[in-house]
Amino acid sequence: MARRPCRGAVAALGGLLLALTAAVLPAAAAPHTAPVAEGGGMMMVLDSSGSMAGSDGAGSTRIAAARRAIGTVVDGLPDGYPTGLRVYGADKPKGCDDTRLARPVAPLDRDGLKRAVAGVTPKGDTPIGLSLNKAAADLPRPADGGTGKRTILLVSDGTDTCQSPQPCQVAAQLAASGADLHIDTVGFQVAGQARAQLECIAKAGNGQYYDAPDARALSRQVQRAGQLSAAGYRFSGKQVRGTADRQSAPLIAPGQYLDSIGPNEERYYATNLDAASAADFSATVVPQPGAAIDSPDALRTKVVYGADGSCESTSAMFGQREGAAPLTSAVSRIPSQRGTKSCDKAGRYWLVVERTAAKGSDAARWPLELTFHVEHPLSKGVTPAPSEPDYGAGGKDATLPTTAPEAVSGGTGFNDARPLHQGVWRDRILPAQTLWYKVPVGWGQQLRYDVEFANEPKAKGAVTPTSFGSTQVYTPYRAPVGSGTGQFTQQAPYNGRVASLKMGTVPVSWTNRYETRPNVTPVHANGDFYIAVTLGARAAQISENPQIGVVLRVAVLGKEKAGPEAGAVAVKSSAVDGGSGSAAGSGGWPAIRVAGVSVGVVGVLLLAGLGMSYVWARRKPRPAGAGSDPRKSGS
Repeated sequence: MARRPCRGAVAALGGLLLALTAAVLPAAAAPHTAPVAEGGGMMMVLDSSGSMAGSDGAGSTRIAAARRAIGTVVDGLPDGYPTGLRVYGADKPKGCDDTRLARPVAPLDRDGLKRAVAGVTPKGDTPIGLSLNKAAADLPRPADGGTGKRTILLVSDGTDTCQSPQPCQVAAQLAASGADLHIDTVGFQVAGQARAQLECIAKAGNGQYYDAPDARALSRQVQRAGQLSAAGYRFSGKQVRGTADRQSAPLIAPGQYLDSIGPNEERYYATNLDAASAADFSATVVPQPGAAIDSPDALRTKVVYGADGSCESTSAMFGQREGAAPLTSAVSRIPSQRGTKSCDKAGRYWLVVERTAAKGSDAARWPLELTFHVEHPLSKGVTPAPSEPDYGAGGKDATLPTTAPEAVSGGTGFNDARPLHQGVWRDRILPAQTLWYKVPVGWGQQLRYDVEFANEPKAKGAVTPTSFGSTQVYTPYRAPVGSGTGQFTQQAPYNGRVASLKMGTVPVSWTNRYETRPNVTPVHANGDFYIAVTLGARAAQISENPQIGVVLRVAVLGKEKAGPEAGAVAVKSSAVDGGSGSAAGSGGWPAIRVAGVSVGVVGVLLLAGLGMSYVWARRKPRPAGAGSDPRKSGS
């Protein structure tokens, strides 16, 4: 009971430190070391028509502002990211065939792209529809049926001045031609019909529209769109083609697979199971970031046996209308303890994935990543430890690390999730992006973490007051367990000021599989637990900085046991504080100014004086550090 006032004092002190450090953290460029997805690439399409010779309202021309924006985006892209440039209206005073490939899609050549755009002089018409068709042909397709992400990024200050082809129709046709292609648009000082057309192109092309009322906003929005394209989900798995019915469903073995799924479609996969083993099945859809969705749009997974219908089923919903993000549903076939239920039998089972979509939601086929694991029963004579259905010390009031944050770069999905250990971690996130991390959690342990989205200066003229930040935690078999816990909330409003979320799991126990609550049943195996952090697409209309700071405070609570059996001995580990040690990844955060360091050191000392130096157990000792308050953005 004596600790509760301390928590309140620490919270107040945190707010004071946040205010003190608000003006001392500099901006940082994006790291250039991110991996590049195979089969991905971006073609920038730049409006070089006569209107781009006009004033940008800040003493320069629109084309000069566009040159600077292109320079900004190529400087922020990862090394080697396939990028090209197409221009229109640059070669003739008039002509609806005036579109030219200025740089073909090739591993990123920053200097070459800057030289190409520097040589563009605005002259002619605005053949947007033709240029989109050409740009799609410029982008190489993934080889051998692979899954990539191809982006067309259109930057324009006006409407298509040519009669044919119609840009919105072209965008819809291109988007329907492949789930890996989408079209983002940036409107530079546009309004009325011009803005409506660019918004239509983005919506029809499964992309996003970014509004740029001035030159600074143009650089910011082009940088966001380009970096989001380069940060596409890295897929892994063997190609498989599910069917619409059981009879022709492909037979799959335990492993990881890739498919695709359309709106309001079911996909069936067959497998043979014995009577004693558990089967864990997950399905992850990866729409284009920010694609149109409705709150009840869902992904459902089922296990079906014989003529009796579904053994188990579960659904995951987006729960918001702001735009799509990766969505995972998972289901397990767990033989009952008595072995008397119909789904306890050995035989042919079907794993089913169903995507439901409201009218007006994204009509494109979405890439689908499947995992299938079989868990064999415990050895004969082994008695498992009791189930752990309660959060206990890992509830919402758990005390988490408060040491200096360490830079990290989150992964693009499950397959390249960035490893973390206990401590405080700092990253940067784009609007409409999801960052992924993984934390090892042993038998008898539980994961508990906080997510904090940073205080950010608002963009000039920002009109949308609120977006959202969200998080989800997944088991080693990719089952989401952060919903319906009664302890935690997955989503919080974000308006540019600090927003926080708390999340965690119950302790890992083999016997949790026999519980009934969806936040307990899946937590029945040790291993890497995954953390996903998402920022809403509308944050692009709020924040002045291209990226937004995010902090994770991660703790693994409880003593790790050597196995799932009752009476298992504790694994030996070194007790250390909640600090972070060597980086698990490269974040590239800049040196902090002296004022910021001073405030951070004072904050750490004050916290120490309040008696908040707690000890957690983990496998490897890491040295603690000191620094400024991590909730203030440095993006």
